[in-house]
Amino acid sequence: MINKFPKSIINNLKYYVYLYSNPITNEVFYVGKGKGNRVFSHLEEITECDKVNYISNLRGKGLEPKIEILIHGLENEETALRVESSIIDLLDIKNLTNINNGYNSASFGRMSIRQIKSLYMREKVVIKEPALLIRINKAFRYSISERELYDYTRGFWKISLERAQNAKYGFAVYQGIIQEVYEIENWHKAQTTENVRNPEDEVLLKTAGRLEFTGKIANYKIREKYKFKSVEHYFKHGNSNPIMYVNIE
Repeated sequence: MINKFPKSIINNLKYYVYLYSNPITNEVFYVGKGKGNRVFSHLEEITECDKVNYISNLRGKGLEPKIEILIHGLENEETALRVESSIIDLLDIKNLTNINNGYNSASFGRMSIRQIKSLYMREKVVIKEPALLIRINKAFRYSISERELYDYTRGFWKISLERAQNAKYGFAVYQGIIQEVYEIENWHKAQTTENVRNPEDEVLLKTAGRLEFTGKIANYKIREKYKFKSVEHYFKHGNSNPIMYVNIE
């Protein structure tokens, strides 16, 4: 099995993106980027992680991972990182042993045409209904599932219950753009309803006095009115508060 490239090949490869897959099923289990002999480095790793365990399980069956160069000849690491990120988004990180989402996945990852338009055109909207603008910048990525988006939007917030109860809608906001609209039905103490948030999320350890809402995706008319529109103008420059009350006294 080849486990090292000669210098002549390395010079032609430049930066590249590579895949590790199951040699029997062809299921890709790891996506990486690098240059030189980086592609072979995982074969000698001994750290405890899903990728190493996967390779170890293959070897326990007398197999070696199938290694492929997906694209090469890339001039710089930035380009390689973006290609790697797009492949991770395409395959879905849940199906891989990669620890992290791709580079800048939240900003440049897999996006719908409407999301692209909203990001670069930034059409301002004026909200008429009593609502909460909820910024989820740290948790968001464009490949986020509907359930994850819902759970990260609805909690867990340090918020006035008296005021929050007057909100009819909750808007999931990323970089000033509305990503989804929820109709709020009830408020609860944090972590008292089922959620799919990452158990390692540090906020989960500090939920005392915090609240979460339950609800549903708003009706078609409301979503079409607000989704993918810009609400940047509602947030004052330098305001780091993730919650903004709109039309609520």
